[in-house]
Amino acid sequence: MKLICAPMATLSHPGFRIITEKFGGCDEYYTEMINAPSLIHGGQFEKFYIDPAPVPEKIVWQLTGKSAEPMIEAAALVAEIGGIGVDLNMGCSAPEIYNSGAGIAWMIKDIKETEALVKGVRSVLDAYEHSSGIKRRFSVKCRLGDENYTDDAFFSFTDMLVQNGVEQLALHPRTRKEKYRDKPRWNYAQKLAERYPSVSIIVNGDICDRNSFEKVKAVCPDCKGAMIGRMAVQKPWIFAELAKSNDSEKKQIDLLLLGLDFIDAVEKYQPPEFYKTRLQRFFAYYCTNFSFAHYCRTQLLNSKSIEESRNILREYFDKVPSDRFKYSY
Repeated sequence: MKLICAPMATLSHPGFRIITEKFGGCDEYYTEMINAPSLIHGGQFEKFYIDPAPVPEKIVWQLTGKSAEPMIEAAALVAEIGGIGVDLNMGCSAPEIYNSGAGIAWMIKDIKETEALVKGVRSVLDAYEHSSGIKRRFSVKCRLGDENYTDDAFFSFTDMLVQNGVEQLALHPRTRKEKYRDKPRWNYAQKLAERYPSVSIIVNGDICDRNSFEKVKAVCPDCKGAMIGRMAVQKPWIFAELAKSNDSEKKQIDLLLLGLDFIDAVEKYQPPEFYKTRLQRFFAYYCTNFSFAHYCRTQLLNSKSIEESRNILREYFDKVPSDRFKYSY
C-alpha cells in the first residue's frame, strides 16, 4: 500500500513536510485546502499554500470552493506548477466549510452541479496534458455523505466521479456529522476497490500504528493506499514505522530537536501572520508524546512569539529530560 499524508488545514505545509521527510517521508503529500477563488484572484497568502517544498514530485494539490468555475480555473493553474495531480475536496465536514457550500456540500448538492465541476476539471487537465505532454492525476477525497446516506446514493455518486475521469478516490468512511469517536467503515473503501478495479482507492481514518494498519490491509486488500492525518502530526515518523518490518532495529528520536526543527521550518516557509496558528495546531498533537502533555501544550498554545515557543520546549526538556528521546520504527 502507498502511504499518503492527508490534507490538514494549517498543517499540510512545507514546514510539516520537511520534518516528515527527515524520517524518509511518505509516497504522497496532499496540501491543505487551497481556496480556489483566493488563488485565482492572487490572494496575499496564496503563494504560501502553493509552495511545493521540499518534495514537489510528491505533491497533490487539494482545491476547495463553493462554486465550479473558480475551482476549474484553479485546477488549470496548479497543474502548471507541478506535482502528482489535482484533488477536489468533497469531504471536509467542518461546519464553516459545509455551510459555505464547499467540502462535503459537493456530495449533497444537485448531482448535475457537482458533475459539471468534475467534467470541467477533467477537461482542463486533459487540455494541459495535450499541450504539455505531462499528465496530472485527477482525484477526489470524500466521505460517505450526509447522515441519511444510502449505499445506492453513495455508489451512484462515486459512479459519477469515475465515469467522468476521476482516477483516485480517497475515502474517509464516516458521515458528515460523525466525529472521530465513531468507528470508520473501512469496508466501504474495499467495496469501492472491487467496484472500480482501474481506480486507485485510498482508505483514510483511524490508522494510528502498525496494528491498525494491518487491520486496514486485512479489511481493504484491494485498496492501493492508506492515508494518515492527525497521527502523522503526533508522530511524523509513522510512515517510516509502517514501512519497516516488525523486526527492524528501533531508532532514537530526539523530540526536542524535532520540535525546534519544525519551528525553524515554519519561520522559513510561512509568513509571520501564520506563525501562531501553525505552531499551535502542530503542538496540540505533538505534545501528546510528552509525560506532562497538558502542561507543555498549554504553555505552547499561550506562547506570545516564535522565540518564546523555542524557549518553552527547551525548558520543558530541561525539567523532564527523560521525555526527550523516544525509540521507534
